[in-house]
Amino acid sequence: MAKATLVLMVISLVGVMQWAKSTNAESWASRLEAEKENVTNLQFYFHDILSGKNPTAIKVAQPSADNKSPTLFGSIMMADDPLTEGPDPSSKPVGRAQGIYGSAGQNELALIMAMNFAFTDGIYNGSCISLLGKNPAMNPVREMPIVGGTGLFRFARGYAVAQTYWLDVTTGDAIVGYNVTVVH
Repeated sequence: MAKATLVLMVISLVGVMQWAKSTNAESWASRLEAEKENVTNLQFYFHDILSGKNPTAIKVAQPSADNKSPTLFGSIMMADDPLTEGPDPSSKPVGRAQGIYGSAGQNELALIMAMNFAFTDGIYNGSCISLLGKNPAMNPVREMPIVGGTGLFRFARGYAVAQTYWLDVTTGDAIVGYNVTVVH
């Protein structure tokens, strides 16, 4: 009789452990069926101002003084640039480009960009998309990857096509048009 009771307790204990294991797994993870994906196309202008009293991008690191690189190799900038609906700086604001970019090319002006486009207008207010990639800045048109997003752009992936609208080679100030296509 004692053996039967012990066997019954072991079987019960194994059953409880299996139940606890499955309950724990379900308490921290759940599966949701994905809805249809959306494709969104955004067009805006990025205003990168390095000069004047209120620059929107500042140098936060630079190579040693003996580095005379024509591409500014090793320089790193932190940006909080306005995004606007049109190329005129006084056109309607739609967000901010906040992030970091640096000169990663020794023989060409090739920027590495880690930037969030944080939107402040319309239905995208509070949402952002994240860009991470190489920007060969002297090319007339360049394409960079969109690697994520928040808010209405959760799970975003896609690409950004950038084209310089205006550049002051003396100050480095620039206005860049962006056409961004994201799947989310």
